[in-house]
Amino acid sequence: MKEQLIKIRQLLTKSGFLDKEITIYLTILELGRGTVAEISRKAGINRSTGYVILDSLASKNLVTISGKEPKQEYVALSPSNLMKYLDNQAEQHKSIAENAKELIPELISFHNVGDRPRVSFYEGLAGLEHVYEDSLTSKGDIYSTSTYEEMHDTLPRYFSTYYMRRAKKKIFINTFVANTKLGRKRKENDEVEYRDTYLIPQDKFPVPTDIEIYNNKVMIASWKEKLGIIIESEEIATTLRSVFKLALTEAKRLDKEATS
Repeated sequence: MKEQLIKIRQLLTKSGFLDKEITIYLTILELGRGTVAEISRKAGINRSTGYVILDSLASKNLVTISGKEPKQEYVALSPSNLMKYLDNQAEQHKSIAENAKELIPELISFHNVGDRPRVSFYEGLAGLEHVYEDSLTSKGDIYSTSTYEEMHDTLPRYFSTYYMRRAKKKIFINTFVANTKLGRKRKENDEVEYRDTYLIPQDKFPVPTDIEIYNNKVMIASWKEKLGIIIESEEIATTLRSVFKLALTEAKRLDKEATS
């Protein structure tokens, strides 16, 4: 019996019960019912603390109150109520954990790490949409590369409005993309969608992910992994922007060859 009580105490402790709360609960289970004075005396706890703990147990639906002062008694409810309480707590903790998981990327973005680059990860389709929404905060031109089929197959509804929303904000984009049917179609809309597009041969230069450079950020959208990444670093963004400008020079030449 002693070993069982130790296990019960350990379980209740892990479930968030305080030591005195466990003592009172086990005492009232043993007595079945009793006044605050009777329960506190048997538990070895002072009466005022007994009142507080018994009220706490009552709020958890583990005990109930019978009668009125001065004959008021606390009655132990079935131990099955403890299981119901623990199940309810588990559901609440699960819900909190799920909400926290959704907010972790935002918390990471708030995390101050001095001059080090900040890297934020956004998972799933919602995460991919989030990183594209962030690109709409650009204060200047965007430099990018991608394959339109990958983008539209993954987020077909999203991109049906994204281009015009970006154009409405007067955010110009310089991009080299895979020379595919959809790439050529989007190139035809360059003027309306506020963009310069240069087509590159997909067999020689595959670009299965999208990379966008804007402000002091580098955004990467991995379609296969359903993962969006934003790297916030002035130094990294400046370096990659220069690399992209150099790459655009070659992309212009390849585009000219393909269309001549």
